Amino acid sequence: MKQAKLIRRIFVYLIAFVAAIVLIGIMRVTLGPQLQEILLDADANFWPFTIQNIMWVALFFGFGELFLRWGAATDEESQLKRKYLPTDNRKLDMDTIEKIRTGIINRKYGKEAFLPRMIQRTLDQFKVSGKSDQAISVLNSSLELYMHEIDLRYSMLRYLTWLIPSLGFIGTVMGIMFALQYAGVADNAANDDFLYQVTARLGVAFTTTLLALIMSAFLVLIQSIVQSKEERALNEAGQYCLDNLILKLEDGVTS
Repeated sequence: MKQAKLIRRIFVYLIAFVAAIVLIGIMRVTLGPQLQEILLDADANFWPFTIQNIMWVALFFGFGELFLRWGAATDEESQLKRKYLPTDNRKLDMDTIEKIRTGIINRKYGKEAFLPRMIQRTLDQFKVSGKSDQAISVLNSSLELYMHEIDLRYSMLRYLTWLIPSLGFIGTVMGIMFALQYAGVADNAANDDFLYQVTARLGVAFTTTLLALIMSAFLVLIQSIVQSKEERALNEAGQYCLDNLILKLEDGVTS
């Protein structure tokens, strides 16, 4: 399962990288010189290895990570439709509890989803202790652990949302450095377009930071939407267990 996830992540990142390169190519061909200068730094001597292009690649890596997280959140939401637990008002006897556990254990796929793991842990504790208060304690602990697990899953996205503005600031520093280097050459000072050349370099330097901040803000916005979807799925799973499992357990029922 972990190997399959790793392969899927690499595949998504590869697609994201190709998509970023295609977008850069399209902008290079279709946009005017001014927009190319702002978005791609197309006049740089070391193009296409510019800070702006690296930022576009990082942005699309973020989109790829968001795609993976959205898929995981959708899968978590779909778990509620699999009817792991009976939804009628009858109490759960040991035979029913064992059938629920067996159905979860025998699943070929989806064992790592929050809901089946939560149900299995809660039932395992109840089988050992026979007390519903200990079962709900395990359920609460599982919810806290899974919430922390969700937070850890967004570590790469948090890094990318930090990386993009950092690249923008690096681009600004480099632009200022190139402008000062140009201004520091005595022969350049005699040129008629000296002031234009210096201000043009400074203009590209500051637009790099502006572009990076816009990219980062957009990525953070989508991240908050996707993360809230995943956290909401976990909360709904906890409510589902509380209504259809915890409230139907009777103390003293053990294997």
